Amino acid sequence: MRLRSSTLVIRLLPCALAAALSACTVGPNFKPPDAQAPTDWNATHAGNPANAPGEKVAASTPTVQSDPDPRWWQGFHDTTLDSLIDRALRGNPDLRIAVVRIAEARAQTQQAAAQGLPNVRASASYEREQLGAKGLLESQGVYDKVDALGAPGSPVNQFAPGEGPALESGVRNALNQLTTPVNLWQVGFDASWEIDLFGRVRRSVEAANAQTDAAIESQHDAQVSLEAEVAETYLQLRGAQMLRATAVDMIRQQRETVDLARNAAKHGLESQLDVERSQAERAQTEALLPQYDQQIAQSLNALAVLVGEAPGALDADLTPPGTLPATPPSVPVGLPATLARRRPDIRRAEASLHAATANVGVAVAQFYPDISLTGEVGTRATTPHDLAHWSNLFWSWGPSVSLPIFQGGALVSNLKLSKLQQQEAALDYRKTVLGALRDVNNALTVYQTDQSKLVSLDESVAAQRRAFALARDSYRKGIVTFINVLDAERQLSSAQQNAQQGELQVCTDLVSLYKALGGGWSDAAAPVASAPAPASSP
Repeated sequence: MRLRSSTLVIRLLPCALAAALSACTVGPNFKPPDAQAPTDWNATHAGNPANAPGEKVAASTPTVQSDPDPRWWQGFHDTTLDSLIDRALRGNPDLRIAVVRIAEARAQTQQAAAQGLPNVRASASYEREQLGAKGLLESQGVYDKVDALGAPGSPVNQFAPGEGPALESGVRNALNQLTTPVNLWQVGFDASWEIDLFGRVRRSVEAANAQTDAAIESQHDAQVSLEAEVAETYLQLRGAQMLRATAVDMIRQQRETVDLARNAAKHGLESQLDVERSQAERAQTEALLPQYDQQIAQSLNALAVLVGEAPGALDADLTPPGTLPATPPSVPVGLPATLARRRPDIRRAEASLHAATANVGVAVAQFYPDISLTGEVGTRATTPHDLAHWSNLFWSWGPSVSLPIFQGGALVSNLKLSKLQQQEAALDYRKTVLGALRDVNNALTVYQTDQSKLVSLDESVAAQRRAFALARDSYRKGIVTFINVLDAERQLSSAQQNAQQGELQVCTDLVSLYKALGGGWSDAAAPVASAPAPASSP
C-alpha cells in the first residue's frame, strides 16, 4: 500500500508541475505607454524671440543632432567641478539612502517570489498527555464487566477455576496502562506548495519588479538632482569670488578717485562735498564685500555637505579664488521623443503604472480558486529511541482547494480600487511627461534669452568703461565737473556687477537645462554610492 502511494505521488508530481507551468495569468498585460511627445522643441522654433531679426546671437547654441552627454558637467572643462561631482556621487547621504531603498525593493521582490515556491519545514515535539480514558471506560461499565470475569457464579465467567481471576487481573492492568499519562515524542517534515494556476503570485512578482524599477529610477532622479545642485553651488561659489574680486578692483579705483578729489579740493578746484561723495561711493562698494564673503562661506559649507563631509572640509581647496567656467559653444539636447527614455521621473512614472497594472491582475486572480499540495511525514513514539523504528512512521499528503464564495464585496471593491489606481498612475504618467516637456522648453528659452542679455550687458560694460575713462580725462582737462566722474564710475560699477551676474546666470541656466533634459545617470556616468553594510546584531 505504501509502495502504491509513493508511486502515485511520483506520477502526480510531474502533472502538477506541468499544470503550474502551463497555467494562465489573469489580468491585463502591461504595455509601455506612448509619451506622445512633439517632433521638436517649441523653444527652438524660428519664431522664438531669442532668434528674432536684430536680436543678439547666443554664443552657446542648443542642437538636436545628438542626445545630452551623461557627464555633461565635463563640458565646462573644470577639473575641480569634475572632482566635486565624483565625490558627491560616492559620498552623498541622500544618494546612499536611495541606493538602500533599491536594496529594500529587491528584497520585497524576493519575498513575493517565495510565495510561488514549496514551503518545507522540519519539526520536533515532546508531549506528556493524559487522555482521560479511565472516566470514559468507567461510564461505559467496562470495569464492571472486567470484575465480572473473575466473580464465581457470574454468567460471563466461563473459565476454569483460577483462570477468571488471572484474566481479570491482566485486563485490569492493561486498562490501567492505557489510562495512565504517556510521553509522546515526534519528529518529521511537512511541506506545502501553492500551485499558481491563475498567476496571482506571478502578478505579485511582476508588481514587485516594477516597484524595484521605480526605486532605481528614484535613485537616478536623485543622482541627476545631486549633480545639478553640486554644479550650481560650485558656480555660485566661483561667481561670488569673481564679484568680490571685481569689487576689490573697483574699491582700488574709487580710492584713486577719492585721492583725485582731495587733491582738487586742496588746490581749491573742488569743494569738500565732492570728496565726501567719492568717499561715500567707495564705502558703498566696500559694503558689498561682507555680502560676497557670506555667499562664499555658505557655498563652501553647502558643497562640503553635498559630498558627504562636514562644513569646512573643502575650505582649503576651494577658498583660493577661481574663474567662472565658460559655457560650451554647442549644447546637445536631443529630440523630445528621446526625453521619455532619459528623464528618470518619467521612467519612474512608467514603472509605477506597470506596478499598478500588475496589481489589477493580482486582484482578478483572487476571484479564482487557490490550489495547494500539502504533505507530512515523520515518526512518533512514546520513547525517544523508538523514533528510529519504521513501525512508528506516519505520513499524509493531498491537494486542497479554496474557492471564495462570499466575502461581503471585498474582492469586488479591491478590484475596483486596483483599476482606479491604474487609471491614476496613467494620468500621473501623462502629467509627468507634460511637465518634463514644459521644463525643457522653459530652460531652453531662459538659456537663449539670458545669453542675448549677456551680450548686451558686456557691450554696456565696454561702453561704460570708455565713458569713465573719457570723464576722468575730461575732468583733468577741466572740461567737465567732478560729478561727471562720479556718475561714470558709479555706472561702470553697476554695469560690471550686472554683467558678471548675467554670466553666472547663463552658467546656472545651462545646469538647469541639463537637469531638465534628465542627463547624468546612465552607465557612462561616474560610479554612484553603494549601500552601507547592515549593522551587526548585538
